[in-house]
Amino acid sequence: MDTHMPELRAAARRMGRRHFLTVAGAAAALAFTTHLPAAGAASRAVLDARKIPAYPFTLGVASGDPLPDSVLLWTRLAPSPYEPDGGLPAQRVEVQWEVAYDERFYAVIRSGTATAHPEYAHSVHVEVPGLDEDRFYYYRFRAGTWISPVGRARTAPGADSFWVSSLTFAAVACAAYFDGYYTAYKHLASEDLDMVVHLGDYIYEYGVDSAGGHRGYTDRRLPAHFNQETVTLQDYRLRYALYKNDADLQAAHAAHPFVVTWDDHETENNYAGAIPENGVPPEEFLLRRAAAYRAYWENLPLRAPQRPVGADMRLYRRLRFGQLAQFDVLDTRQYRSNQANGDGWQAPSPESEDPSRTMTGAAQERWLLDGWKTSEAVWNVVPQQVTFAQRRNVPTGDYKLSMDAWDGYPASRKRLLDGATAAGLDNLMVLSGDAHVGYGFDLKADFDDPASRVVGTEISTTSLTSGRDGAQKPGNWISLTKANPHLKFYDGRRGYTVVRLGRTSADIAFRTVSTVTRPGGTLSTAASFSTGTGMPGLQPA
Repeated sequence: MDTHMPELRAAARRMGRRHFLTVAGAAAALAFTTHLPAAGAASRAVLDARKIPAYPFTLGVASGDPLPDSVLLWTRLAPSPYEPDGGLPAQRVEVQWEVAYDERFYAVIRSGTATAHPEYAHSVHVEVPGLDEDRFYYYRFRAGTWISPVGRARTAPGADSFWVSSLTFAAVACAAYFDGYYTAYKHLASEDLDMVVHLGDYIYEYGVDSAGGHRGYTDRRLPAHFNQETVTLQDYRLRYALYKNDADLQAAHAAHPFVVTWDDHETENNYAGAIPENGVPPEEFLLRRAAAYRAYWENLPLRAPQRPVGADMRLYRRLRFGQLAQFDVLDTRQYRSNQANGDGWQAPSPESEDPSRTMTGAAQERWLLDGWKTSEAVWNVVPQQVTFAQRRNVPTGDYKLSMDAWDGYPASRKRLLDGATAAGLDNLMVLSGDAHVGYGFDLKADFDDPASRVVGTEISTTSLTSGRDGAQKPGNWISLTKANPHLKFYDGRRGYTVVRLGRTSADIAFRTVSTVTRPGGTLSTAASFSTGTGMPGLQPA
């Protein structure tokens, strides 16, 4: 990609700043299409899988986005994951896949072949149709004589199924490799779950030193090329290889289907739409965004509609689990207005309260509100990235709010809450991450009036590692809880959250681990809550 950068910058200067989006869009498209399989790819050289020099499934396997009749399976071939090409030549590899009722594959019910293209970093996305609804399956891949680990996938209940009694999922977010071990993922793999919802910051763009940051490796050293910020497609691919080479992360993916959405660090901290955090030329940032989005799709279990085109990727989507739950997965990065007041924690102002500001963009907002109007689900769950509820930092009149969260976009938040009320949603549950702490909020019709009615629940899961070990009561615990009476739970340790949706109530368990800066952390439940159907609000369980 970098070979085209001087020409793109020159083009931008000739055309002027007001045309930068056109230039940037063309640049991003160029960045994406430069390395796509050509129309004649079928005639290109194929690598005999028997000649792959070492075990190629070093990044594990995964499944995602369950549908009633289909599972999505993922893997990526990389016999040398820390090398730029993954240890494979620029040749296609034919990969076999199998789906079975049992983990020993005595009863294989579907099988086939998929092509791992070098243009997609030898990743494989297989959509397996024709399966029975609402059941678990086992899957694996073969490349020559090499066999992948066995993963477990599942299909969703039929969209009209009324008899689904429960759905149990975990919410996870924020897994900075350099901040500690993936102990939480290890415990997550042993949970009895239907799926995992990842709410963003799967990777971080920041460099990782040779000791693995706070992991403090003494028995090995990471290559020097990891100790730099990700900018190019190669950078992002290598960063995913580093993260996904972790055994505990692989165990979690093999055990459970994942439903994923991104936040900022999969691309760059606190970017907003086409606007970068730092003052680089916009056309240069969109090249970076195109690289980041493409690497994200290559490395996660996403279906074909999510495959990016240039610097654009349709990540928001809807999943249904019978008439029990509808999940409307949002993207609050790609379409948002720029952060108000220079970003950070600031006092609210006419700029932040401008009614034209949007967190989702107009098209995604309409899609969400229209989907609520036709929803027949008991629970309407909204996986998204940043804190949704109002979160004042102090209980006095000189409070500040996070301009990167929904507090910086209050008009956008109000449109959604008003839309949920208009659609008659009795059981709205918003999921969020980003904050590196666990929160439990009651969502209020009017956050400035503590007596206003509760219209939903927000479950904000803590980070898996980001922020290192943390503390049960962070330094701002007293001021934050006093400033926000709708905040029912606040814990600053690492971990994840388990939610069980039932027909009459939802049960929420905030799980924490004792340490992530050392291996072997133990798991505990910091607190449990419930919320009844038709009776929004968190109650201690």
